[in-house]
Amino acid sequence: MVKAKSAASDEKNYITPEGHATLEAEYIQLLKVERPEVVRTVSWAAGNGDRSENGDYIYGKRRLRQIDSRLRFLMQRMDLAVIVDSAQQIGLEKVFFGAWVTLFNLNDDTEHLYRIVGKDELDPSKGYISWISPLSKAILGKTIGDTVRVTTPKGEEEYEIIDVTYTKP
Repeated sequence: MVKAKSAASDEKNYITPEGHATLEAEYIQLLKVERPEVVRTVSWAAGNGDRSENGDYIYGKRRLRQIDSRLRFLMQRMDLAVIVDSAQQIGLEKVFFGAWVTLFNLNDDTEHLYRIVGKDELDPSKGYISWISPLSKAILGKTIGDTVRVTTPKGEEEYEIIDVTYTKP
């Protein structure tokens, strides 16, 4: 019997080189540092006898399951990763993946700086927005001076693209 692949497993995981390095660093930290430490604790706790009321053993086994689950997740995300290096980008006047984009909100006269990144790099506090977000989809392929309309939780917003760069401003 052949299993049908889910749409999520077929989806490309576009990611910046920095984002991929962050995933790799977390994977290595979990695999080489945290997991061996928890294994040592569980082994020591198992040697103390009754495991049913042994907090170190019970917590350690739970933490091992969490670490192993996260390792599997990180490996899957890295296996699906398509690293997009914006330093190699041509057509620098257009908005593509990895771009830093300055938008002027025509509704409230405010300026916002966003970077279009992969789903694993999402960090609104830094202005990192996913390439699959409504705002990213609206501005991808556009150039300086273009205006776009985006439906947000606040309602419909209109933005003008006032700058596009592929290096951190």
